[in-house]
Amino acid sequence: RQRQMCIRDSLNVALRGIMGTIAIYFINMGVTFLGFTTVVGINAVSILTTGILGIPGIVMLYGLSIYEIL
Repeated sequence: RQRQMCIRDSLNVALRGIMGTIAIYFINMGVTFLGFTTVVGINAVSILTTGILGIPGIVMLYGLSIYEIL
C-alpha cells in the first residue's frame, strides 16, 4: 500500500513537471510576443520546481524573473 502511494506521488510530480514545462514554454512565447524580456529558462531546477509546487511554482519562477529585472 505504501509502495503504491510512493509510485503515485512520483508519477504526480513527473506529470506536473511535464505540464509545467509545457506551460512555461507557451508563457515564454506569449511574453516574448508581447515584447517583454522576462522569460524563465527551462532547466532541471524549473522542472523540479513546477513538479513539486505546480502552478504556484510557475508563478514563483516568473516572480523571481521579474524581481531580477528590478
